Amino acid sequence: MKQGRVLYEGIIRTVFEKEGKIFTDTGTMVKENDVHWLPPFEANTIFALGLNYADHAKELSFKPPSEPLVFLKGKNTLIGHLQETIRPKDVTFMHYECELAVVIGRRGEGIAEKDAYEYVKGYTIANDYAFRDYLENYYRPNFRVKNRDGSTPIGPWLVDHGDIPDPMQLTLRTFINGNLVQEGSTSNMIFSIPQIITYLSEFLTLQPGDVILTGTPKGAVDTKVGDEVVTEIEGIGRLVNRVVAENR
Repeated sequence: MKQGRVLYEGIIRTVFEKEGKIFTDTGTMVKENDVHWLPPFEANTIFALGLNYADHAKELSFKPPSEPLVFLKGKNTLIGHLQETIRPKDVTFMHYECELAVVIGRRGEGIAEKDAYEYVKGYTIANDYAFRDYLENYYRPNFRVKNRDGSTPIGPWLVDHGDIPDPMQLTLRTFINGNLVQEGSTSNMIFSIPQIITYLSEFLTLQPGDVILTGTPKGAVDTKVGDEVVTEIEGIGRLVNRVVAENR
């Protein structure tokens, strides 16, 4: 099942996709552009991985990490489908990052790899923009690189875990103004979803609503004001975002 959240007629509604059409929880059929899309779930803690694809680490001239490189993001970063992300005036390199986002559905600690998927509620798409001008190094990202307001579009759909036969075999693609600029597969992750869940749960308790952004493949390209950026993941959908100028 594909489930999302929108603001429709002044009320936050749950929406569902059925045979390519969108319906609210009251049964009303709506058009994609007639609603204001929100993140498809209420996020708790947001974990993000850096350098989790070998080809991306290579393009940045870094050695792959020996253990998951995890940093935290604020809830202020999340925005929905068809929303806008600001490009700061002082930035010369702002790039998308198409990522599979794993949403936790059960409380858990000390989770074994073989049991990890039992704690997953579902999957969605995240476009975790990076502002490279602020970067200190990839092993210790500067707070400003990944925590600006509205810098992480996510959605539009949360897809049930059971509807994705193998989340480690999904194709990811990014398009700028209709042109393919990034393509990869979750099969090329350095640390798999079960490995990441096990790693995190060794020293903290995962909670429902926690979300893990699992990294991006190679293909970082600068985005400009006015660009339409579409991030797609096989079996999950397409997430559309537009880059706009800072107006302050």
